[in-house]
Amino acid sequence: MITNISLKNFGPLDAVQWTELGSINLVLGENGQGKSFLLKAIYAAIKTAELAGRGDDKRTASEILADKLYWTFQTDSLGDLVKKPVTQALACSIGTKQGHFEFSFGQDTTRKVIATNTCPKTDRNSIFLPAREIISLQHIIFSSRDKDRVFGFDDTQYDLAQALRNGPTKGKNHSDIATSRQKLAGLLGGKIEYDTQKDRWNFKKGNTKFPMGITSEGIKKIAILDTLLGNRYLSTQSIIFVDEPESALHPQAINLFIDILALLARSGMQVFIASHSYFVIKKLFILAQKNKQSIPVLSLNKEETQYADMLNGMPKSTIIEESIRLYEEEIEVSL
Repeated sequence: MITNISLKNFGPLDAVQWTELGSINLVLGENGQGKSFLLKAIYAAIKTAELAGRGDDKRTASEILADKLYWTFQTDSLGDLVKKPVTQALACSIGTKQGHFEFSFGQDTTRKVIATNTCPKTDRNSIFLPAREIISLQHIIFSSRDKDRVFGFDDTQYDLAQALRNGPTKGKNHSDIATSRQKLAGLLGGKIEYDTQKDRWNFKKGNTKFPMGITSEGIKKIAILDTLLGNRYLSTQSIIFVDEPESALHPQAINLFIDILALLARSGMQVFIASHSYFVIKKLFILAQKNKQSIPVLSLNKEETQYADMLNGMPKSTIIEESIRLYEEEIEVSL
């Protein structure tokens, strides 16, 4: 598990010192405050540590990181990621229970980065689940990256598309993961299948098959997580980064989706969520109170970065304040 995160002068982020992380962690903020950016920065670092630790990549951790940052943030010069007009270097440090991964560079950096990695070798696969589904875009993603080598789909989407290529694996899975898949099946109302002959995904409901392109965004989003659990790409040691889980989901589906993520966290996975949904915040607060569970919260605001824990109450956030304001306005109208 990631235990602490330190970022300085990284894109829109001035400074982040997030410690005592838990199995579920929440990043809040208005649009443009850097929620997705933060998750991608953490993902790029931890994914590099995983790839470098396996030993089957001939590149060094520094070389892997340079490519990961280049394709994740899609900038010709990595120095563009350094916060401006600050002249100090960008710095990032990710601490785990068994080691750390860190790097830094300045505004004049193009593609060369020096990284330090003391994390042990692992077979773990971490994944980033974007707000946008990518199942129906797999061919376009692979063509854009493998053939044309152009910007458009970032590395979080490319990694996810590759992970979905793996076929389903038979055998008994961890009980919490098996339960999660049962709940996902209930949300889907069917299941998705990959047609190897036609090289496409289908959604099967009863005896009827539908091309994935005509199914809803919500079904595709849920199907992605189910596929990663079914093909064992995700294991009990995985770290899942979820950007806007509320996207394309009805409030009832959001509620169950968060329950599923909590089950996966109980199995041993670690979950990082970026959201601006009151439903997500409220659901996590209820889980924290019900289970007496620490759920660290990082709130990215224009004025300052704030740290809280759902176990101690609802965090201070403009999202919650706006919900209260609307409620008060409703009461005023009623009276």
